[in-house]
Amino acid sequence: MSNPSVNPTGRNADAGELAKFEALAQRWWDPAGESGPLHRLNPVRLGYLAARTRLQDAMALDVGCGGGLLSEALAVAGATTTGLDLAPTALQVARLHALESGLNVRYVEASAEEFADQAGGQFDVVCCMEMLEHVPDPASVIAALARLVRPGGDIFLSTLNRTPQAFALAIVGAEYLLRLLPRGTHEYARFLRPSEIASMARNAGLELMDITGLEVDPLTQTFRLGPDVAVNYLAHFRRPAA
Repeated sequence: MSNPSVNPTGRNADAGELAKFEALAQRWWDPAGESGPLHRLNPVRLGYLAARTRLQDAMALDVGCGGGLLSEALAVAGATTTGLDLAPTALQVARLHALESGLNVRYVEASAEEFADQAGGQFDVVCCMEMLEHVPDPASVIAALARLVRPGGDIFLSTLNRTPQAFALAIVGAEYLLRLLPRGTHEYARFLRPSEIASMARNAGLELMDITGLEVDPLTQTFRLGPDVAVNYLAHFRRPAA
């Protein structure tokens, strides 16, 4: 029996998940709206990248870019940036905001797997933030990221850990109690443990460089880097040089 939530195009995407983010697209750049946590998280993510790789004059790819928060930040940091997503309304919002911001960001509607067939080995830095927990086959995405980055290039991932703490904070707390996110934003079964991410990356030929926790203060709703990976974490991988 076919799964009605799977994208009928055969892409590694869930139609229901895409619909969630399409519904948020027009409010993507509102720091007081549903995307507020991403606005507060974005400087922390960028700081992690900037501490571990060169962004100035780099060729950067933001996979699962949504409305372009990280894509624009990468461009401001000096990278020649491409944003990739399968949500057309979100991409339209991203393009319009880049025009308003005066930034030259290229946005492409394609899956990571499709784009890897077109642009393999073209990027110095590849990011995939808060997306892996929303796709049916995260290992396929990671394999595509490994094809997209050049030898010696860096891949950065962030996702939610599959732990009781993540369930309590990311779903019960953020979605139901504090209402920081719309209900149904996350599905606990799709959260990924660091060991699972590391195994998928190793199978794709990548080397693990670092895993760091993204810690959140639920009262102040602020983020910081730290050793605790129990809820949300960033991972840095590198494609070995030839």
